[in-house]
Amino acid sequence: MGRVRRKLAMAAAVPAPPPADTPCALCRRPLGRRTEWHHLVPKSEGGRDTVPLHPICHRAIHAGATNAELARDYPTLDALRMREDIVRFLAWVAGKHANFHAPTRRGRG
Repeated sequence: MGRVRRKLAMAAAVPAPPPADTPCALCRRPLGRRTEWHHLVPKSEGGRDTVPLHPICHRAIHAGATNAELARDYPTLDALRMREDIVRFLAWVAGKHANFHAPTRRGRG
């Protein structure tokens, strides 16, 4: 019985897909086939609000900062967009199609 309740609770926690014309919250390009939801303040740090992102944009955010750093230093999209590595990433990904994917390197700065 516990397993069923847990699955129902997990299903209820999954956000609905964004409307078709919603852009990626980070790069502002149209969303593609896959959408991931990013907690602006990580759940582990008490965050609740989520925004839709391309998978590659989501990985770029987490490749350069820990959850604690995201919560403390980059709790908004504007703050994230000012990080040097994100500025470079956004310039690079700007001309790519909505379903573009590439490996994301982990690094700081």
